[in-house]
Amino acid sequence: MNNHGLATIALLVGSNVFMTFAWYGHLKTMSARPLWYVIAASWGIAFFEYCLQVPANRIGSMQFTVAQLRIIQEVVSLLVFVGFLTSFLKQPLKLDYLWAGLCLVGAVYFVFRSQ
Repeated sequence: MNNHGLATIALLVGSNVFMTFAWYGHLKTMSARPLWYVIAASWGIAFFEYCLQVPANRIGSMQFTVAQLRIIQEVVSLLVFVGFLTSFLKQPLKLDYLWAGLCLVGAVYFVFRSQ
């Protein structure tokens, strides 16, 4: 993997951290806030997600196909989410998450095997 690939993955990881907090962080930190406030705060966080996600796709398109970028995004998204789920929300991992992860490994294999 060249520098474009590594930069793409690093940007996607950062993007997904912001995305995960925008989507789920309020469940722990803003449960007493009005919905309009939570929506506004989530949009503010999502701005930073897009500041990383858009360059990730532009850089990534120099090395990967759009389908490959999408599969990479899904894998990164779930890995970040599992970390968020266990460390921030303090929810346990389940064996079913492993099976879902193995399905994603299969998706990665099939989308990259023709290279």
